[in-house]
Amino acid sequence: MPYPPPRTPSGPRRRTLFASAAGAALLVGCSADPGSGDSGDSPSATERARARAAEDSAGLLARYDAVLTAHPTLTERLRPLRAEVAAHVRAFGGAAATGSPSPTATGSPSPAASTATPQAVPATEKGALADLAAAERALADRRTKALLDVPGELARLMASVAAAGAAHAYLLTEGAR
Repeated sequence: MPYPPPRTPSGPRRRTLFASAAGAALLVGCSADPGSGDSGDSPSATERARARAAEDSAGLLARYDAVLTAHPTLTERLRPLRAEVAAHVRAFGGAAATGSPSPTATGSPSPAASTATPQAVPATEKGALADLAAAERALADRRTKALLDVPGELARLMASVAAAGAAHAYLLTEGAR
């Protein structure tokens, strides 16, 4: 009896996600020393980067809330991911709503977080999950690119949150199949 051909999974593999997280950590090791006097290391630039990261995470949290409002059947699946995004908002110094998800609980999203408003949720659950995955992936990519422009501790936090965002995108994409 012939064996069936092996199934090749689509999308990134677990190994790829771990390798990208490790690569992000290595990039952080290459960042400038906070005491080196670089103009990018000034407290005002660091605080602006931190505030932008908090705003971006708050915008993503608003997207999660909008999807949960439009598709309450996804609550069990999205609750842990939403909780992590709320923790990211707080880690960057923002205020995240911890109560029931609603589009107005965290304010309006940042234009940088998305080109769509959080109320524009696809009509299907699969479409809503794909939209969330795309938003997570785009934000993770932006944060990874920004790592070289921020000093040590903030760069480590951004690398960690970017890796979490890439994992969220993977989970949202794989679970929709």
